[in-house]
Amino acid sequence: MAILLGLVRNIDRLNEWVGKLAGYISLLMVVVVTGDVIMRYAFDTTFVAVQELEWHLFGAMFLLGAGYTLLKDEHVRVDVIYQRLSRKARAWINFLGVLFFLLPGCFLVLDTSWKFFSMSLAIHEGSPDPGGLPARYVLKAFILIGFVLVAMQGVSMGIKAFLEIIGKPYEPAPGTTEKAAPAKGEGA
Repeated sequence: MAILLGLVRNIDRLNEWVGKLAGYISLLMVVVVTGDVIMRYAFDTTFVAVQELEWHLFGAMFLLGAGYTLLKDEHVRVDVIYQRLSRKARAWINFLGVLFFLLPGCFLVLDTSWKFFSMSLAIHEGSPDPGGLPARYVLKAFILIGFVLVAMQGVSMGIKAFLEIIGKPYEPAPGTTEKAAPAKGEGA
């Protein structure tokens, strides 16, 4: 049990840290977009590399933030039925969802994106546009990193659901920003 709890805490801690990094990337993206807009409207000029940097930063932010979003339980879910179920029923849905949908989906994306990344790296792919950014494989690596983080958070989510199913609900470590398990009677 201690091994499972340690694994959950380490995965959650990693995605907490990476989520904060994604927040800093969004701040950097705001600065880059603001600079691009000022250059466009004040000086009637723009640079391909700056425009590409905008969507590279957006892609990195989105992919790095996906595991954090799952950690915070802020992902898209059809809550019409789910929210009315007991904690144990929700745990079963989470456990089966992780096992049969989230992890296989992550594996499929990782398998496919590994091929794109490795081909891009092999040819040292860069922007096809003159003045664009080099090393497009770095952006493609974020697909791998992002989905590894989502898969890891799925493992954490599955363990938490399993613990709920067996009657030993996961309690976050003191001093963390993790959400605590709902109160005993909630959702019953």
